Amino acid sequence: MSHKVACTEPSRSEVAHVLEKLGTKIENLGLNTWQLRTLSAVRRCRTAALGGHIDACDSCGNISISYNSCRNRHCPKCQGKNREDWIQARQSELLPVPYFHVVFTLPEGINPLAIKDPRLVYNLLFESAWATLKTFGVRKEIQSGMIAVLHTWGQNLSLHPHLHCIVPGGGVDKDGNWKSIRADGKYLYNVKALSKMYRGKFCDALKQRDPDQYTRVKKQLWEKSWVVFAKKPFGNPNSVVEYLGRYTHKIAISNNRIKSIDDQNVSFHYKDYRQNGQRKSMTLTHEEFIRRFAMHILPKGFVKIRHYGFLSSNWKREKLKVLQEKLKVKPQIKVAKESKIRKCQCCKTGNLHTILIFDQRGPPAWYLGGGQKLAACKN
Repeated sequence: MSHKVACTEPSRSEVAHVLEKLGTKIENLGLNTWQLRTLSAVRRCRTAALGGHIDACDSCGNISISYNSCRNRHCPKCQGKNREDWIQARQSELLPVPYFHVVFTLPEGINPLAIKDPRLVYNLLFESAWATLKTFGVRKEIQSGMIAVLHTWGQNLSLHPHLHCIVPGGGVDKDGNWKSIRADGKYLYNVKALSKMYRGKFCDALKQRDPDQYTRVKKQLWEKSWVVFAKKPFGNPNSVVEYLGRYTHKIAISNNRIKSIDDQNVSFHYKDYRQNGQRKSMTLTHEEFIRRFAMHILPKGFVKIRHYGFLSSNWKREKLKVLQEKLKVKPQIKVAKESKIRKCQCCKTGNLHTILIFDQRGPPAWYLGGGQKLAACKN
C-alpha cells in the first residue's frame, strides 16, 4: 500500500510561534497568573498538547490530523465560529429602525490605572457610556438601548480602551411603542454634548468608587476634551449585526497581520489612523510583543459584550416580541442546522470521516511513523 498523501497548508507566522520562541523568558515579563494561563492556552492551541482526531477521505484515501482548539477568547485561531454564532443569535432581534455606530474612548491619562485595575476601569467605561445614552433618552421620554463591545487596543498593540456600540435611533415610550429621536433618522445626538456628559459620568463614578485613584488622575482626566464618535445610520437593519460582528470577537492582533518572526523580533502590519489609515510596519522584540499582547487579556470572567435598555436580555425576553409585532416585523423561521460536511483539502471532492480520536498524549505511533494511505473510507 502507498503512503499517505501529504497535503499541508502553507506555514504562517502566529502569536503562538512568538510564544514558542520566547519560551521560559516569559516568566521575566511580570505577568499575572491569569495572563500566563491564557498565553499558555494560546501557545498550545491546535497542538498535540490538547489532543485531536484523525480523518480519512472517502475519495482519495488521504489521512490527515487535526488538533483541538483551546477556545480561549484571546486566541487568534478560535474566534471565527464564535463570531458567526453571535451574529445568528442577533438576527432575530432586529427592528426596522435606524441604527448608529457610536464609539466611546478613554483618554491616555487613564491608562496606568487601566493596567493596574482593568476590571474597575473597564466596568466604569461601560457604566458611564450607558448612563450617558440613557440620560439623553430620558430627555426624549424614551427608554434607549445599546449593544456595547469592549476593545482595549490600538493597531500597534498600545493600550487604547474604547467601546464600539450599536445604538438604535430611538427607543420605547411609556406605552411600549417605538418613538424615533428624529423624523428623518439621520441624526442621533450632538456628539459634543455626548462627550461632555460622558466625561462627567466617568469622573463622578471613579470619584465615588475610588476617591484616591480619582485624585491621582484628576488632572489628566479633565485637561483635555473627551471624544465620542457617532457614525450615520446603516443601510438596512440586517447590515447592523454584520457590521458589529466585525468587532465582537476581535482580539488585539490577528495572525494574518504578523509579517515575520526571527530569533529576536516580530514584524507586523498596522494602520496609522493619525495619518489617514496609512499601512505601516512595526518591529518589536519577542518580549515587548508579548508584553503588549498580554495587556489586552481581560480579567477572568469579565463580560466584554453587554446589552442595555430595551436591548437587554430581560427586556427582550419579556417585551421584544410585542414591539416587533407593533412594528410589523415578520418572525424568522428557525431552520435546524445540518451537520457540516467537511471536504478533503487534498482532492477537494471527497468527504472527511473521523477514524480516531486521541488525547493529550498525542496521535498513535503508526501515524507519526508515516502511516499509510487508506482505501476509500466510507462509514
